[in-house]
Amino acid sequence: MIEISSNPMKEVEEALALFGNDIYRLSLMYLKNTQDAEDIVQDTLLKLMQYNGFFNNREHEKAWLLKVAVNLCKDKLKSAAYKRNVSLYDYQDTLESKAESFEEGNEVLEAVAKLPVKYRTVIHLYYYEGYSSVEISEIMKKSDSTVRSLLRRGRMLLQKSLKGGEDYEC
Repeated sequence: MIEISSNPMKEVEEALALFGNDIYRLSLMYLKNTQDAEDIVQDTLLKLMQYNGFFNNREHEKAWLLKVAVNLCKDKLKSAAYKRNVSLYDYQDTLESKAESFEEGNEVLEAVAKLPVKYRTVIHLYYYEGYSSVEISEIMKKSDSTVRSLLRRGRMLLQKSLKGGEDYEC
């Protein structure tokens, strides 16, 4: 059992070292903007500082942090201020920002980043973070069957994107 210590800064530093990249990648997949993704990482760690509970283990802590990050991303996407400030330049710069954050020229990551958010998130959590559909359903507050359906549809969209519409086995 991991309890938030009397020194929350130490816990935040450990969480940043262990899970900072995971939170950042997930946020970048959602928001497609490096600055906004960095803000989400900071906001997520602030929520950790304010958290008074405990975690069963590091995986529980990671799941909690990713769930907080997903919720913060959703809130940011819904905010009127965000909708007003998103420019065409942000959309054109998407591939460049991904190339900085991910391995350059990775066709699969580029295809995943172009998926609609609902598919992009489950694909990222399943393949890049290693969560099961049951764990993803808990993180996203959706039913397991919905998550499996989103995974299936996301894979189909990736197939079309990567192979020019040809069907092949995942």
